[in-house]
Amino acid sequence: MLVGTLVNTGAVIAGSLIGLLLGNILPERLRDTVMKGLGLCTLFVGIDGMLGGSNALIAIISMAVGAVIGELCDLDGHLNRFAEGLEKSFKKGREGGPSLAEGFVTASLVFCVGAMTIVGALNDGLTGNHEMLFTKATLDFVSSIIFASSLGLGVMLSAAAVLTIEGGIACLASLVAPILQQNPNTVPEMTVVGSILIVGISLNLLGVTKVKVMNYVPAIFLPILLCQFM
Repeated sequence: MLVGTLVNTGAVIAGSLIGLLLGNILPERLRDTVMKGLGLCTLFVGIDGMLGGSNALIAIISMAVGAVIGELCDLDGHLNRFAEGLEKSFKKGREGGPSLAEGFVTASLVFCVGAMTIVGALNDGLTGNHEMLFTKATLDFVSSIIFASSLGLGVMLSAAAVLTIEGGIACLASLVAPILQQNPNTVPEMTVVGSILIVGISLNLLGVTKVKVMNYVPAIFLPILLCQFM
């Protein structure tokens, strides 16, 4: 059940190691340009995934309620404090460079929030189909090389988040399979909400906004409930 998750985790670790080795070789301008390009590609993936739903009201309610839950639980704050705690245990990758917390949080959100993460992990848990997570692993491998060369060791540590979140979704999927299979619209609506969040991530990567995307993550799971009534 977790084959896809393990491959994705390994891809992030391998790509991060390569990126760390190339960190002092790749020019800053090149890294910045490639990261902006990845931001645009992330935007495309998000917009494409947003078009698969059939009830916009589910996405709206999910985002609103999910934001309230996330803010009350301060998910973004907890994640940042956790990363900052790790940072105290490790030195910055290079003087004047980005903090370990920045690399961990940015990479964790990019690798763990979005349509491919949710749908891929659900397929992994429900049917044992690893194809989407294998595809995601390829994309994350390339992304982690660039991210690690720019953001340092925190990117490699995000592999733990990939393992935990994708593996958790896959395990939970096997438990809630009867509910998800009752309504064929549930997974597409979850994908729409996840894709909205990945658009937010892309805007952060492009420097357009500073959205606390982590505080919206509960919204991804609310369509499981809403699709039973709408």
